[in-house]
Amino acid sequence: MLKTIFQLLLAAVVIWALTLPFIDDELVSDEQTSTVDIKKQKKKEKPLHNVKLPKFSEFTDVKEKKHAFFNFIKPHVEAENKKILQQRANLEIARMMIEHDELLSKKQTGDIKKILKSYGLPETLDTITLSQALRRVDIIPKEMALMQAANESAWGTSRFARIGLNFFGQWCYKKGCGMVPRRRNSEAEHEVAAFKSVRAAVSSYFKNINTHNAYKELRTIREDLRAQQKPILATKLTYGLMSYSERGEAYIEELNTMINQNRAYFNE
Repeated sequence: MLKTIFQLLLAAVVIWALTLPFIDDELVSDEQTSTVDIKKQKKKEKPLHNVKLPKFSEFTDVKEKKHAFFNFIKPHVEAENKKILQQRANLEIARMMIEHDELLSKKQTGDIKKILKSYGLPETLDTITLSQALRRVDIIPKEMALMQAANESAWGTSRFARIGLNFFGQWCYKKGCGMVPRRRNSEAEHEVAAFKSVRAAVSSYFKNINTHNAYKELRTIREDLRAQQKPILATKLTYGLMSYSERGEAYIEELNTMINQNRAYFNE
C-alpha cells in the first residue's frame, strides 16, 4: 500500500515538473515568454542605444504585432534598397562609358571609387571591376530582409534586438564590439553586434549579404535572375543563405514559409 502511494506521489511530481516552461532568455517567441519576464530582463541590462522601440512583447493581437514590426523595420530596408539602386545606376553608367572609351568626370570617378571601397573591391576603374561590383551592389528583396529580421529577433523581442538593435543575429569579433551571449562556449570569442540605430543594423545586414564570401551563391542566383530579366524574388534568393544558420535547409524552408504566410503585410 505504501509503495503504491509513493509511486503515485512520484508520478505527480514528475508530471508537475514537465509542465514548467523552459525559457531561452536570448531568443524566444512571444508564446514562450510573458510580459513580466521581459520587464525583469530589461531591468537587468540597459539598452546600448537611445532608440525608442515598440513594445513588441506586449501585443496580444498577432496581426497588430506584425503590423508594428513591419512598419518599424520596413522603412529602413526600403531606404537601403533605394540607396543601392542609385549606386548600381552609377556603376552601370560608368561601365558603359568605359566600354565606349568615354572619360569619367572627376566627381564620377570619386563616387565610383567610394562605392568600390565600401564593398571591399579594388578601386580600379575598368569593366572587369565594375562588373564584379554589380554582382555585389544590388537589392535584397524586402520580403527576405523582413522575414530574416522577424526570424532572428523573435519578432523584435529577443535580448539582442532590445538591447543592441541587432535584428539579424550578426556577430562581431572584437572584444567589446557588442553583447556577449549568455550561453557562449568558454573558448569562443565572438560577440553579438550592437548598433546605435536601426538603419545602421539594416545597413550592416545588407553589407554582410552583399560582400561576405558565405553568400556568394545568393549573389550568383541574383545575377542569373538579372541576366534572364526575371524578378529578384525573395524565395529564390533564400537558397543562397545555407550558411546563415546551422539549420541549413530547414532554415531556408522556414523562411520561405514565413514569406508566403506574410505576403499581405509587405506592401501595406
